[in-house]
Amino acid sequence: MTSKFRSMFATSKPVIGMVHFGALPGTPLFDPDVDLLAAARADLIALQAAGFDAVMFGNENDRPYEFNVDTASTAKMAALIGQLKPEITVPFGVNVLWDPMSTIALGAATGAGFVREIFTGTYASDMGHWAPDAGRAMRYRDRLGRSDMAMLYNVSAEFASSLDNRSLPDRARSAVFSSIPDAVLVSGQITGEAAALSDLEAVKSVLPDTPVMANTGVKHETVADVLKVADGCIVGSSLKLDGDTWNPVDTDRAADFMDRVRKARV
Repeated sequence: MTSKFRSMFATSKPVIGMVHFGALPGTPLFDPDVDLLAAARADLIALQAAGFDAVMFGNENDRPYEFNVDTASTAKMAALIGQLKPEITVPFGVNVLWDPMSTIALGAATGAGFVREIFTGTYASDMGHWAPDAGRAMRYRDRLGRSDMAMLYNVSAEFASSLDNRSLPDRARSAVFSSIPDAVLVSGQITGEAAALSDLEAVKSVLPDTPVMANTGVKHETVADVLKVADGCIVGSSLKLDGDTWNPVDTDRAADFMDRVRKARV
């Protein structure tokens, strides 16, 4: 396990809960009458009360997504996290979909412990041709004085198909060799859809010393099986009212999820 990953979390199989901000300024679904801070605070409180090991703030509602996110949206995320920071009692991370540079900037500005993004690979996607630059993002992180900030690499992009003809395990192994991620994430096709357990197993088999996490679609009934293979998971949709990505976090669903996690980790 990488030292940053080990030192950040109190458990070897951390579970990170998502705080999905409502649509932000500069995006088509933005509603100035929505209290973004109150909604995010309610989700944060519910996740922490349920015992999640960490939380991550993201702009899941900023559809249609972009590769170069409006500065106003990133600035609003920073302002909201700044207001919530005195109430955050667990490690936290950030993700600005699908913009590695804005994600790094937001993480550095807010003091986040980790960031998540698509940092490597080449994809055909709903947003067009997708070719992130991990070297540029990591150098930017270091120039901002945040070499301590862990980088979680999603190697199977949602809403996209890899243009690389290598297998997923080969791409993951190569990313670790060339790009030095602190963890590798395996995803399903879209938000809320699970990665195939066979994909998690295949990636973990070639990366025994690198944290491999399930990034999407982990559900109450599957989390025990996922944690037998993966070194942790990130969860959002399953915790929401009725399991709907766009709803608030359901305190009972969140608590039940972590009860299952604790039993699985024994």
